[in-house]
Amino acid sequence: MIEMKVVGLSLDDATKAPILVLRREAGEELLPIWIGAMEAMAISIALNSVDVPRPLTHDLLLNTLRSLGAQLVAVDVVDLRDGTYFAELDILLNGSRIRVDCRPSDAIALALRADVPIFVSEDVLRRAAEDRLRPNLDENAARRPTDAASSMAREETARRDVRDRKS
Repeated sequence: MIEMKVVGLSLDDATKAPILVLRREAGEELLPIWIGAMEAMAISIALNSVDVPRPLTHDLLLNTLRSLGAQLVAVDVVDLRDGTYFAELDILLNGSRIRVDCRPSDAIALALRADVPIFVSEDVLRRAAEDRLRPNLDENAARRPTDAASSMAREETARRDVRDRKS
């Protein structure tokens, strides 16, 4: 398993879908993963340390784990099938390790909140590179990702402010 860090979020130029960009901890290798808008928002909130008045879903899950005496140890991206990535939560409970199937976007949203490492299997990295599953990714955008979810939130806030001023 290779430790990866979240570089940020970007947007697919063609589809405008959010892209989560991971980079090898000790290197320049990138792994872009296309995710949903809501997942991008959850990741953006964690990346930007945004305080929310009530727990969001990922906060709820992390709080639940902690309340049960469990500890999220790491998250692992373990497989790539037909263009879909698969992840697992690595949880320690009562001295036993438990693995829970999870979408990578949810796993990473949790990892950022719990400040635990993100790992990707070497096989997944190799297959992602070989399969060229990133046909619409501008390499420059991946190297300098914009935080698309934060941009979306700022735009919505600006629209709301304009509406409020008109009222």
